[in-house]
Amino acid sequence: MQSISYYQGIISSHFETLSLQKEPKNLYEPIEYILSLGGKRLRPVLTLLTSEIFDVECKKALDAATAVEVFHNFSLIHDDIMDDAPLRRGNETVHEKWNINTGILSGDAMLILAYQFFENYEPKTFRELAKLFSKTALEVCEGQQYDVDFETRDDVSIPEYLKMIEYKTAVLVGAAMKMGAIVAETSEENKNLIYDFGLNLGIAFQLQDDYLDAFGNPETFGKQVGGDIIENKKTYLYLKAIEFAKPEVKEQLLHLFSIQPNDNTDKIASVKEIFNQTGASEATQKAIQDYTFKAFETLEEMQISADKKTVLKAFGEKLMNRNV
Repeated sequence: MQSISYYQGIISSHFETLSLQKEPKNLYEPIEYILSLGGKRLRPVLTLLTSEIFDVECKKALDAATAVEVFHNFSLIHDDIMDDAPLRRGNETVHEKWNINTGILSGDAMLILAYQFFENYEPKTFRELAKLFSKTALEVCEGQQYDVDFETRDDVSIPEYLKMIEYKTAVLVGAAMKMGAIVAETSEENKNLIYDFGLNLGIAFQLQDDYLDAFGNPETFGKQVGGDIIENKKTYLYLKAIEFAKPEVKEQLLHLFSIQPNDNTDKIASVKEIFNQTGASEATQKAIQDYTFKAFETLEEMQISADKKTVLKAFGEKLMNRNV
């Protein structure tokens, strides 16, 4: 088994040499641009890692890993349009650098391109990858719609929120890992277990993101700390605070999430104080831990060697303790 940085190096080199220089230029240039911005590239790394967990050389999973990353970036282009976001990974978003129509069309092309990478596999593997991919892509769209719906709702429940982040974020992590297992042609049981491992880690990852958005270190987090609070997003932290708060504190929180002041400094500080005071911060950290341990439980059933289980466990622990 290799280190995570080894797989990151392979993915990085691969995307540096991946050429999409076709005509018309205004369709393909934005695609090359968004893919060149890098990011954590967590999902394709997991596809490569998983193929080697099941004893197949990681480069055989490179096309599946590419499909996952191309799809993920397609969803980011469209998400940025929906959110009217000016920046992505510290750079201009595609629709800002070009225009909204280009963003929509280049994103659509990326979804088709993602499927084309599966065509490099044998028919049986292609069929299995494409079936999983179609299911996952649809779930990601459903998750995005739930997220949009929640913006105008005041009665979002914790189970609904968890379902939203499962679909919007976690299913793609689970699918990325299962694709590595499909390429490796391991047992059905192993394929399903590694999917569950990725799914639970994906939920923990998103909950950690919610937590870091409020309490992360601005120097390491890479995004504006307090962004969710400024946008009045009903995250796990917020929902837990609403659940635990006394009536007067709940009223204060509801008021804070109904305003958009010019200067958000006081608002962010007040909301964070409520998150701490109500026990919502602690409850969120516990949920992160619970979903990580749930992922670890699937390792016990997996038919792989102890040292490979250790590698997967170390990866999960690293995610749980990250500050970016």
